[in-house]
Amino acid sequence: MAVNLDKEAYYRRIKRLYSNWKKGEDEFGRVDAIVVSVGVDEEIVYAKSTAIQTWLFGYELTDTIMVFCDTKIIFLASKKKVDFLKQVAVTKGNENANGVPPITLLTREKNESNKANFDKMIEAIRGSREGKTVGVFSKDKFPGEYMKSWNDTITAEGLEKVDISAVVAYTMAVKEDGELGLMKKAAAITSEVYSKFFKERVMEIVDADEKVRHSKLAESVEKAIEEKKYLGGADPSTVEMCYPPIIQSGGNYNLKFSVVSDKNHMHFGAITCAMGIRYKSYCSNLVRTLMVDPPQEMQDNYNFLLQVEEELLKQLKHGVKISDAYSTVLEYVKKEKADLVAKLTKNLGFAMGIEFREGSLVLNAKNQYKLKKGMVLSISLGFSDLVNKDGKKDEQKKYALFIGDTVQINEEEAATILTPVKKKIKNVGIFLKNDDEEDDEEEGDDAEELLGKGARSAALLADRTRVSVYRRMTAEEKRRAHQKELANHLNEEARRRLTEQKGEQQIQKARKSNVSYKNVSQMPREKDIRDMKIFIDKKYETVVMPVFGIATPFHIATIKNISMSVEGDYTYLRINFYVPGSSLGRQEGNIFPNPDATFVKEITYRASNLKAPGDTSVPSTNLQNAFRIIKEVQKRYKTREAEEKEKEGIVKQDSLVINLNRSNPKLKDLYIRPNIAQKRMQGSLEAHTNGFRFTSVRGDKVDILYNNIKHAIFQPCDGEMIIVLHFHLKNAIMFGKRRHTDVQFYTEVGEITTDLGKHQHMHDRDDLYAEQMEREMRHKLKSAFKNFIEKVETLTKEELEFEVPFRDLGFQGAPYRSTCLLQPTSSSLVNVTEWPPFVVTLDEVELVHFERVQFHLKNFDVVIVYKDYNKKVTMINAVPVNSLDPIKEWLNSCDIKYTEGVQSLNWTKIMKTIVDDPEGFFEQGGWSFLDPESEGSGAEEDSESEMEDETFNPSADEEEEEEEDSDEDYDSETEDSDYSASVGSEEESGKDWDELEEEARKADRESHYEDEDTSSKKRKVRSVAPPSKKKRRS
Repeated sequence: MAVNLDKEAYYRRIKRLYSNWKKGEDEFGRVDAIVVSVGVDEEIVYAKSTAIQTWLFGYELTDTIMVFCDTKIIFLASKKKVDFLKQVAVTKGNENANGVPPITLLTREKNESNKANFDKMIEAIRGSREGKTVGVFSKDKFPGEYMKSWNDTITAEGLEKVDISAVVAYTMAVKEDGELGLMKKAAAITSEVYSKFFKERVMEIVDADEKVRHSKLAESVEKAIEEKKYLGGADPSTVEMCYPPIIQSGGNYNLKFSVVSDKNHMHFGAITCAMGIRYKSYCSNLVRTLMVDPPQEMQDNYNFLLQVEEELLKQLKHGVKISDAYSTVLEYVKKEKADLVAKLTKNLGFAMGIEFREGSLVLNAKNQYKLKKGMVLSISLGFSDLVNKDGKKDEQKKYALFIGDTVQINEEEAATILTPVKKKIKNVGIFLKNDDEEDDEEEGDDAEELLGKGARSAALLADRTRVSVYRRMTAEEKRRAHQKELANHLNEEARRRLTEQKGEQQIQKARKSNVSYKNVSQMPREKDIRDMKIFIDKKYETVVMPVFGIATPFHIATIKNISMSVEGDYTYLRINFYVPGSSLGRQEGNIFPNPDATFVKEITYRASNLKAPGDTSVPSTNLQNAFRIIKEVQKRYKTREAEEKEKEGIVKQDSLVINLNRSNPKLKDLYIRPNIAQKRMQGSLEAHTNGFRFTSVRGDKVDILYNNIKHAIFQPCDGEMIIVLHFHLKNAIMFGKRRHTDVQFYTEVGEITTDLGKHQHMHDRDDLYAEQMEREMRHKLKSAFKNFIEKVETLTKEELEFEVPFRDLGFQGAPYRSTCLLQPTSSSLVNVTEWPPFVVTLDEVELVHFERVQFHLKNFDVVIVYKDYNKKVTMINAVPVNSLDPIKEWLNSCDIKYTEGVQSLNWTKIMKTIVDDPEGFFEQGGWSFLDPESEGSGAEEDSESEMEDETFNPSADEEEEEEEDSDEDYDSETEDSDYSASVGSEEESGKDWDELEEEARKADRESHYEDEDTSSKKRKVRSVAPPSKKKRRS
């Protein structure tokens, strides 16, 4: 059989029809048989007769008559259709196993009047119940001789006709899961066509100030559904418009779905658009209003309309009477804005399914039907004939607001929106600058749109496409003028902020004093202690050392580092301690509970490597064991301290409220970064009432609450090997024994590696097939992620919004060790495909400085200075010089001040100077010292090398320890001198004072000549770092 019929669906649905008929409610109670006759009429799109055929069989069967009697079902159709219907026909027994009456199939004779077949059907009707009344769809009138002769036969027999359209519609209104799936797909396609085609097209028209007729725009939308890229992977042959798109603007509005788009030109005011797409015979609908430069009153009315829709959604639940839901919404409008009651649409929507509009299930004040779970409605509400007080022209004076969505009725919760196209003011408002403003402000752009969250960067994209040649020439001048304004504002704002923060003194935390033993009784009584040997007490993490013949305990926390060396017959063990004036390590400061006490800085022990007669072991064995055990205890202590430090400052999160509903938005087969365990593990991410929960296959759980998410970023797989959902958090969370402010969930698309040994050929079938499969996989993953995001945004009522990076505005740079593509989003600059991720919040940025901007260099560096001056600046190295202008344009559109210079600056010293004396900094011009035009535009010759010395931090612990060992044992005076590294190095720890003094004199003589050569050069170069008061005093 060429065409298959879904038997299970047919049996389920015919049972439901017969069940409702037997209940005898409303018109069902008055009919003895049901007659459905379908003729041929190309002009009829929606009819109850064709709808019930599609519902039962999945197809429309033209020139077919169906008679449903109490004990039998008769179908009269052509031979091909009879063959199709044989799949569900039953010829044996009175009733088949599925509990529905048996089917009799009659083949229509083309050349005859079909009188014999008609007589058989009339006989069946007469034998059904009382045989006097037949249920028909009175509005369905098909032309043609065949239909006319059948209708004449019923009339001649004197059978009473009863319209059963409403009760059959109510029977079909509750959708099965399969039907809901098709309607959700239809709604998704409608959303895609609106977002990707219509909305973008309107933006282009407004952008270019085109004159386009409503009818032409509507035609272009109809053509768009022929292109697969807008259909979310659906077959174009299964997709059609429910009705021609309705686009209205310029004061002529009719908020109904029966109107057509007129031939007037689109006016840049309130533009209403209604469109619905039908997928595999199931309908969907979407209505939105785009507003160009809306006045405040229009925005207020629009926001109120959104509130009215929210109220309606709350009322649409299982068991609620339609009239009651309508009345509640009407009362809400009367209570909040009584003057808009008369402007509200007369009905608020209708039920929808195979037919676009179900006339018997309209949301109005008279409808007594109750809503049922599984129904799908098209809700549409608006205000018409609103007056724009600011309007000067006729088309500006009147406007209408119209919104609508496809929604699904639930058991107890508010109705679910199936068309999650964003509709807040920021998503539908297009804001332009007037001509007058453009004359006043040279730096003003032609138009700055605010569609979606991409306001900041979209301004740049729009500029590139539409500015005139003249404006391109003066773009740099415009930027400079704007930057000058930003510079003045920046200094004022920074001064005000620092003045407010002045009173808030930072509370420095005293270093925890670790006591080895609280009293003498806890001291160990070991033989090594009595023999004046070094003993390590692992229980109390203490090293007991002989000092002047007395066993003295030192807690492991006081030991900075240890080193052991063998020279000749002796082994030396050198122990360095933390003392005031030496660094405790990064970001720990020199804080001691009692800095005035006497401290031991260093102890060196010597033991012989020779075994004396009578000794059981070599004396140096004790030092070797001590070295090994101290290292072990120190490592264990540092690990524990690091874990405690990780937990410090962790803000306690609320508990995750689990939603037990199975329909929660969920993504499966994702990896988490950073890893929970050593190996990466797959898991699923599920959205609950107030947050996400990631559950790995091993059962590990990571909870991320919505209110703790600072940036939610969706990185599609376009041009990437992974697709990512990244969360940049406000407060760090703990998992895997570490704290994390960046958590991401990703999955790989395609192969990360390529087999270079395989012979490559452009027409290799396997390769072509693999590429095709990868394309399909990418599309499938992107759709799944987008669907998840839309559901989450709907669930959180758009309080959590995902940002998508603008790849067109991206630029290469190295924020860490490797070069990556940095992409702006609407509120941040990010790279989330590499690890560690890079996320900078634009609202926290004070200014951006470009370093090493010179003609002969291919790259430059970007320095990001934050509003919190205590926060370390962010460096992005090796940015290609051809990205300089686009970055400047983007920063300018974001109202962020930028400066540039030819030298690298010592930012550690600059920021310290500012923090130490903010008032002096701003008295001397503040950040103006960075501008090329300012006086302090020179740079220290050695600033670059100084910066490298100060900012270079080796990653390995061993390197860090060596650096501390060599540099930090000495005071600041020794560190500043050229030989500081060599004096304290481990290799020379065995030299005596005479040798060291001789080396120092030699080094002084060499450095003396170097100083004379460079002093004249240094006098000519001005310092770029802002002058501090401390320097002036000296």
